[in-house]
Amino acid sequence: MPLIKIRDLHFYRGDRTIFDGVNIDIERGKVTAIMGPSGTGKTTLLKLIGGQLRPDKGTIEVDGQNVHKLSHSELYELRKRMGMLFQSGALLTDINVFDNVAFPLREHTNLPESMIRDLVLMKLQAVGLRNARHLSPNELSGGMARRVALARAIALEPMMIMYDEPFTGQDPISMGTLVNLIHRMNDAMKLTSIVVSHDVAETAEIADYIYLMSAGKIIEHGSPAQLEHSGSEWVKQFMQGLPDGPVPFHYGGPDFAEDLLNPEDNA
Repeated sequence: MPLIKIRDLHFYRGDRTIFDGVNIDIERGKVTAIMGPSGTGKTTLLKLIGGQLRPDKGTIEVDGQNVHKLSHSELYELRKRMGMLFQSGALLTDINVFDNVAFPLREHTNLPESMIRDLVLMKLQAVGLRNARHLSPNELSGGMARRVALARAIALEPMMIMYDEPFTGQDPISMGTLVNLIHRMNDAMKLTSIVVSHDVAETAEIADYIYLMSAGKIIEHGSPAQLEHSGSEWVKQFMQGLPDGPVPFHYGGPDFAEDLLNPEDNA
């Protein structure tokens, strides 16, 4: 059974359709990527999986539990088994690196401080920042902040981690470090990882399976190798970053020549 099973998912924001009958399986122990152009609802999907939003129709099951039928306490317990790496890192700015990573352990366990110290140092060692534990978040580079956030996300030994645009705004070295960390931690900790991104090369390097989304639907899905040889012009345009293809450059409307010949239309 997949760890996450999404069936006939519909979600709307006002009159705008975000998801229109989406079906997705997230396999256990794999890195699954959700990709597509900006504004296609990738981050919204993570919020639906975490129970922060409710679908208008359809079901989302995580480890056999229907997320949106759980009680408040049951959802709270399930969320403790989910790690989340936010796009911004979302570190607490008034405490240092050590206390940021220790926060979920102090909040959700009754472990003694001596054991919490050992666990925090282990998590920081895994992301290469054990010796940065005394720094405050404003002393970190963007890449370091993302790595501290990853150490915090794995503090409670979750069964899965959701990554929201983990590579955005990173320099090539930081990006390569994050790619390596995501892949290595997924294997070492037997995690299930969901990577939401539109960074094609980096995501395809670590993903076992990719879902491509657009206009509320799954356009295509498969392994990176399968998508590379897809016959779909849309998939080819997205994966290769081509300017011309099914996704037009110009916003829809009247022909340019027609527009020039109608000077009274100033709308």
